[in-house]
Amino acid sequence: MTALAPLARIHSPPRNAMQSGRANTGGWLLEYAPTPQALDPLMGWVGRGDTRNQVRLRFPTLEAAVAFAEARGISYEVAPPPAERPIKPKVYADNFRYGRTENWSH
Repeated sequence: MTALAPLARIHSPPRNAMQSGRANTGGWLLEYAPTPQALDPLMGWVGRGDTRNQVRLRFPTLEAAVAFAEARGISYEVAPPPAERPIKPKVYADNFRYGRTENWSH
């Protein structure tokens, strides 16, 4: 019986919900697919015997991540990057602008 090559997912992670800018969002991430859980016969705990679930590799470009996977014989799938919405700049002084049409009171 031959061992199957590990399956990995290459994707560009979305920005954090607490993050308003675009810093640290340009990279690509390689994560292994989770393996099935097994029951430990002695203790009865559920776990995985494979530590690849804990590995998250970061790459600056998609090409670097694909080259890494191909060089090591890792089968992979590439997920499209998340859609980016434009950041609309806001100015605090616009709240007090002369000629403002909308109500200022809350």
